[in-house]
Amino acid sequence: MKHRRRLTSTDAARPQGRRRGARHGRGSRRRVLVRRLALCVSVLLLCTAGAGWYFYRDLAAQIGSSKALGDGAPKSSGGATNILLMGLDSRKDQNGDDLPKDVLDKLHAGASSDIGGYNTNTLILLHVPADGGRATAFSVPRDDFVDIPGHGKDKIKKAYGLAKAAAEDRLARQGVTDHHQLEHAGREAGRKAEIETVRNFLGVPIDHFAEVNLVGFLHIADALDGVPVCLKHAVKDRYSGADFQAGRQTLDGPQSLAFVRQRHGLPAGDLDRTRRQQAFLASATHKLNSAGTFTDPLRLLKLMDVAKQDLVIDEGWDLLSFVGQAKNLSGGNVRFTTLPVEGFAKHRGEDVNLVNPDKVRRLVARQIGAANGPSPAPGATPGPGTPRSPAGTQQPPPSSSSSTVESGSGTEGSGQTTPMIDGGGIPCVD
Repeated sequence: MKHRRRLTSTDAARPQGRRRGARHGRGSRRRVLVRRLALCVSVLLLCTAGAGWYFYRDLAAQIGSSKALGDGAPKSSGGATNILLMGLDSRKDQNGDDLPKDVLDKLHAGASSDIGGYNTNTLILLHVPADGGRATAFSVPRDDFVDIPGHGKDKIKKAYGLAKAAAEDRLARQGVTDHHQLEHAGREAGRKAEIETVRNFLGVPIDHFAEVNLVGFLHIADALDGVPVCLKHAVKDRYSGADFQAGRQTLDGPQSLAFVRQRHGLPAGDLDRTRRQQAFLASATHKLNSAGTFTDPLRLLKLMDVAKQDLVIDEGWDLLSFVGQAKNLSGGNVRFTTLPVEGFAKHRGEDVNLVNPDKVRRLVARQIGAANGPSPAPGATPGPGTPRSPAGTQQPPPSSSSSTVESGSGTEGSGQTTPMIDGGGIPCVD
């Protein structure tokens, strides 16, 4: 007789155990699915980042490059970097061709592309310290009367155009007739001469340079959807097209260009225009950071597309690697200084600024923390060749001391704090 086996508690629990096992299996499958999904998302993110890197790299490769800096040029030591920013007052494109009429109309800078020549109306040396601390930007007034290698004394802004014209004439005598070839060779000679002139005048090495033409100011402002500025007084100038109320306001492309070009009707004329340029750059870099440009691929691509049109940099400068530094500089971490002028005079019928090169070089060395002062520069004091005012005496400017604009702090004019009209962190200027 067969005995029926009594069910034990273990046996009774088996079906329930199988159910737990089934749930465990479904949980394992869910975890595998989640891991696979996470892997897919990671791959997608990597592909997106790779695509972004590719587009950035592709755009960077299309930015104009120059060999004007030269392989044997002196370099900064200790990890610091000196960058020369040159704003070219040219109504032509990168190839030397005339700008379209509608663009010229927006520039409000004359109806002809031949106006303005190739003067460097903006010259700023940006010193970026090795420790990532506050950078210093030295504005060189465009009419400073200095030594230009190979051309004698003249306004510092003319070094580019004088060298460009000389190089083109030399090539033309050799039989070169191609317009673009002459333009390229002439601009390279102009860049080299301007860099050498500024380097000798300031007594510091130049590690990199960037050149932007006149229309670049317009494109930069448009790419940023406007640049905020602050004015102490309302202004109206028919020459530049400036027509602004007092206080803080946001300027579009054509307005921004009028803002940085105005000198008529300003108390200190061209020196006030230099301060306008400083305020524009301070505000533009502030806008870069506040708008999240460096973390927004679309905004960054838009800005780099502008760079492709209007910018020329020295060959070998990895602009993408500089983006990290630029983000730091955009946080209001730049101190702008206008180099001192000792007086005014005439040279060949044109107004020039009299300067003391030794004094300028000592000031620059002191502010960038150089261990030793620079060596004396030729022409440090007025000599027989120094121009004089019609009365035979040098005319002192309103203030021969350097002036400063603190990015993001709203201070201006000989390092003194000035009242702001709703500046909101943007430097207020005349």
